Amino acid sequence: MGRIHVLPEHVANKIAAGEVVERPASVVKELLENALDAGARRIRVQVAAGGKKLIQITDDGCGMVRDDALLAFERHATSKIRDAEDLLNVATLGFRGEALPSIASVSRLRLESRAPEEPSGTVVEIAGGKILKVEEAGLPAGTSITVRDLFFNTPARKKFLKAESTELSHIASLVTHYALAHPDKHFELHSATNAMLIAAPVASRSERIYQIFGKETLDQLLPIAAAARLEHIGLPEPPPWRRSEDYQRPEPGEVRATGFVSRPEIQKLNRNSIFVFVNGRLIRDRFMHHALTEAYRNILPPTVFPVVLLFLELPAGEVDVNVHPSKTEVRFRQQGFVHDFVRDTVRAALMKTRPVPHFTTEIHAQPTSAQALSPMITPHIATQAAVAEAGFRLEPQAVPPRNENFRFGDGIEITANAAVSVLGRTETQGPSTHAQLANSPRAALGMTMGGECGGIIDAAHENGDSTSLASLSPLGQLRDSFILAVNGEGLWIIDQHVAHERVLFERVLRQRAAERVETQQLLMPLIVELTPGQQAVFSEISDELRRNGFEVEPFGSHTIAVKASPAGVDASDVERMLHELLDQVDRESQAINLEQVRARIAASIACHAAIKVNTPLEKNKMEWLLKELARTECPMSCPHGRPVLLRYSVREIQKAFKRI
Repeated sequence: MGRIHVLPEHVANKIAAGEVVERPASVVKELLENALDAGARRIRVQVAAGGKKLIQITDDGCGMVRDDALLAFERHATSKIRDAEDLLNVATLGFRGEALPSIASVSRLRLESRAPEEPSGTVVEIAGGKILKVEEAGLPAGTSITVRDLFFNTPARKKFLKAESTELSHIASLVTHYALAHPDKHFELHSATNAMLIAAPVASRSERIYQIFGKETLDQLLPIAAAARLEHIGLPEPPPWRRSEDYQRPEPGEVRATGFVSRPEIQKLNRNSIFVFVNGRLIRDRFMHHALTEAYRNILPPTVFPVVLLFLELPAGEVDVNVHPSKTEVRFRQQGFVHDFVRDTVRAALMKTRPVPHFTTEIHAQPTSAQALSPMITPHIATQAAVAEAGFRLEPQAVPPRNENFRFGDGIEITANAAVSVLGRTETQGPSTHAQLANSPRAALGMTMGGECGGIIDAAHENGDSTSLASLSPLGQLRDSFILAVNGEGLWIIDQHVAHERVLFERVLRQRAAERVETQQLLMPLIVELTPGQQAVFSEISDELRRNGFEVEPFGSHTIAVKASPAGVDASDVERMLHELLDQVDRESQAINLEQVRARIAASIACHAAIKVNTPLEKNKMEWLLKELARTECPMSCPHGRPVLLRYSVREIQKAFKRI
């Protein structure tokens, strides 16, 4: 007997379900796209237990007659394509015909649908892929699909689902961004406890952003709009139910980009705020992310990300959406052209804001005869680069002249050129000397140099031990942002903000462990608006916020009222800090890790309460900060992983002055 056999239908359906239905948000995505393809103007999503127990999507679309309602649960049954040629010009969001049978094979599903021209509707009930009931009923025009007990018959899949708040945040994010993509339609998202999103139809996407996120978010975004021609390509007309009243059909062979991107000063810690739509389809594509990264190159530090809401419209024949079962990845026929088009479009919008350039933290000096002390990077730019690399921003200002003096405490001054001569590279031959982290290994000092200007400088051997911080003596400040200090090992540069951040971070953790976190009452409660995804996270970490000095309570369906905050944090920073905390919680974790949340909260409190850049410090304040830093457990890096200090060893200084 042969070894090859045809899989039973119920097994094939479960395999397909594994490809299409990854989590509750996958079910919402498939059903939501079906509703949009059906021409729905109103879509209502109801979920319970993060979608694990209940997902219900109701629309007022074209509905189905009885025969179509039954055929919809057959594999590869679809109304959207008829032959292989149609796969080259897919103009709808769904087309594979696997969504409904796949969902029905791993859940208890009930479909209620009526076409407007029919006097009655059809009810179909299916459990685990088996039809239980088919009957007529009086129903409104449109379709309602209820999915209960997802993965009830596949426990191995069910145990891989995340926490309810995690699954709910994915659903909230999905519905929110389809609402942004279709501003002319009415969207609702309801959880078991409250209405998370109600978005009535508006005239434009900018109005939708204002409606969902508010004026402040809209003001932080830059609109983009551009088009380019692809001469040899024709564009098929989308079906009537895909066209809105204000639909403008692109010219044949035209690719168009519209949407919004954030200004350079808006920085996110992950890519969760980048949303790209291709012909109305939400995608997660590394190719598009690379184009956006290139657009922000040298404008944002490499470890942070922008906010992007990008809509690409191009001929259906130019994009292949049939490369992934969940249709979240696409392929472009002219991939390089689309990449460069997106990059240049976003870059052009950013250039209008005249962002401050982002430079490397290395300070270079090329001593060539008469220009031996002329740095390639001016002191101002080098200072600003170091601050930007550490994740902070300095206000743009005119580049100072080269002979500008740096201000030090106690009346000590040093010229800009002299400072660069000490800190920069001055050798013309041999390997470059780099600024090094203070805990890097050090070689023994060389002590000989020929010539009448030579001589030996006595210095102790370098051990790189952080205990040497206790012996630092501050000289003054560089641009009121960095502390310059010396000891027997060399010259040290300390970022005053992140140094204080490290001190406060460990203090907050100690206070939290002892349940003695210091708080401050706000004069007036602060009302903070939350996105649907943030609401889900807030419900999970509200108790930990309270234990860390926040007094917060719900204030309506989408807002919270903050009555108290941790001591040292300015009231003006509280709202931003809460948004950062709610955005940083790992949405992919099986359950929210409270230890990680506790560390994130402590790091955020420390960051917002720490000494800021551009803040003058008296010498006694600098001495206090250095001593407190020396007492910390990890003085070399801040809670976010950025370096706190750099050391320029005596050997490096000797080498720069040609003494070794």
